[in-house]
Amino acid sequence: MMMRLALLCRGVALAAFLGVLSWHGGAAAAPKEIVYITAKLDLPFWSTMGKGVESAALANGYAYSVMDSQLNPQTQLQHARDAIARGVAGIVISPVDSQTAPDTLELARKAGVPVVIADIGTNSGQYVSYIKSDNYRGAYEVGAAVAAALKEKGWQGDPFALVTISLARKNGQDRTNGFRDAMKDAGITHEGGLRQMQNYSAEETSGYVKSLLAATPRLRSIFIETDQPTMGALHTIKAAKRQNELLIGSFDAMPEVAALLKAGPLVACGMQQPYLMGAKAAEALVDSLHGKAPAKQIMVPILVATSKNVEQLMPVANKTVFGIGAR
Repeated sequence: MMMRLALLCRGVALAAFLGVLSWHGGAAAAPKEIVYITAKLDLPFWSTMGKGVESAALANGYAYSVMDSQLNPQTQLQHARDAIARGVAGIVISPVDSQTAPDTLELARKAGVPVVIADIGTNSGQYVSYIKSDNYRGAYEVGAAVAAALKEKGWQGDPFALVTISLARKNGQDRTNGFRDAMKDAGITHEGGLRQMQNYSAEETSGYVKSLLAATPRLRSIFIETDQPTMGALHTIKAAKRQNELLIGSFDAMPEVAALLKAGPLVACGMQQPYLMGAKAAEALVDSLHGKAPAKQIMVPILVATSKNVEQLMPVANKTVFGIGAR
C-alpha cells in the first residue's frame, strides 16, 4: 500500500513538472505581438512603413500584424481597443490626424500598452517616442528647387499653388510652411490657391488641379504633398497640354521617380524614407519593452531628388524609400 502511494505521488509530481514545461514551451511558441495601426494601408508610403515595422519586430522576436484605419478616427480607436484586448506588447501608430491621435494614446495609456508614433504626430498625449521626417526642411528644399527653376524660365512673377495633405496633421503644416517659406525667401510671393486632400487619391488631386488651372490661368507651379496624388496632377497637366508651361514640386515618391524627374514637368521631389522610419519606430518600441529609454523624438532626413542627383540617390532610396528588396 505504501509503495503504491509513493508511486502515485511521484506520478503527480512528474505530471505537474511536465505541465510546467508544457506551459513554458507554449509561451515560447507564441511570441508577444507588435501591431502597426496605419492611417491608410493602400497608399504606398504606409505599406512601405509597415514593412519596416515588420522587419524590426520579427528581428527582435516579436509577432507582427497591421490594422488599417482607412482614414477613419473611429476605426482607428476600435483597432486600438482590439489590439489592447488581445494583449499586444506594444503599438506603432501612424494616426489619421494629429487631432484624433490623443484619444487612442489615452486608451493605450490606461491599459499600460506602450505606443510609438510613426509620422503625422499628435496634439497631446503620452507616447514612448515620435519618429518623424524633417518635413519642414524637406519641403523647404523642394520649394527652393522649384523657385530656382521658375527663375530660370523667368516665371517668378507668376502665381504658384499648393495641393496639401490634411492641415490638421503636424506634418501637413510643416510641409506647407516649408514650401511657402522657400518661395518667400526666393522673392516669389503670389500664391494662387490651395486645395486640401480628403481621400489622397490621384483622382481627387486631378480634380483639384483642373480647378486651379481654371481659376488661375497664369499658374506656373504647384506643390503636391504626397505620392499617388502627384501622379494625378501630372496626368491632368499633360492632358491639358500644359506640361511645358508648369513646374511641379512633390513630396513622397513612386519607384518611377527617376523617369518622372527626367521627363518633366516634375522638377523636385522630397522623398521620405518610410521603411527606415518604420524600422526605427519598432526598434524604439522594443527598447522601451526591454527597459531602455529611446529618444522622445527621432528625426529621419528627407532625400530631395532632382534630375541632377536622382540616380545617385536611388541605391539608398530603393530600400529606405520604396522598400524594394526588404522583407
